[in-house]
Amino acid sequence: MSFDPLLSAPLAIQLHVFTVVPAAFLGAYIFTHRKGTPLHRLLGKIWIALMVVGALSSFFIHTIRVWGDFSPIHILSVFVLLASVKAVYSARKGNIKAHRGVVTSMYLGGIVGAGLFTFLPGRLMNAVFLGGYDFSTVPSAAALAPAVLIVALFIFGGQAAWRAR
Repeated sequence: MSFDPLLSAPLAIQLHVFTVVPAAFLGAYIFTHRKGTPLHRLLGKIWIALMVVGALSSFFIHTIRVWGDFSPIHILSVFVLLASVKAVYSARKGNIKAHRGVVTSMYLGGIVGAGLFTFLPGRLMNAVFLGGYDFSTVPSAAALAPAVLIVALFIFGGQAAWRAR
């Protein structure tokens, strides 16, 4: 593991990573602990702020270009921004069911789903955690093993967290 690829990445990518990684851990904590407490509200505000900054910073990341400077992942960024407003509005209005649904979708789609894609070959987190290994030189089953392991950890970790609730 080497943080050199991250530390030499453009500022927008660094800002993005330095907001979404804490959001991932903080979100997991929030999901597995008591709701409605002053601590939950404080951590929720911090989480929303991290998610908004992470989404906004993504608009300055153009490593994958499909439509001009943008890619399908930027659709997710728009979703996160809109969902952040809905999450806060729902909580303030006391619609906890809607709030829970929105933040769960944000976490699963914006953190877990999008996060898994960052471990694909050629992506930054792949280079940081897996050394940017050239998967074209190994059999395809072996190339998929790290990705399958990461997905399995997220699935089983998510199930354990859900059961703990």
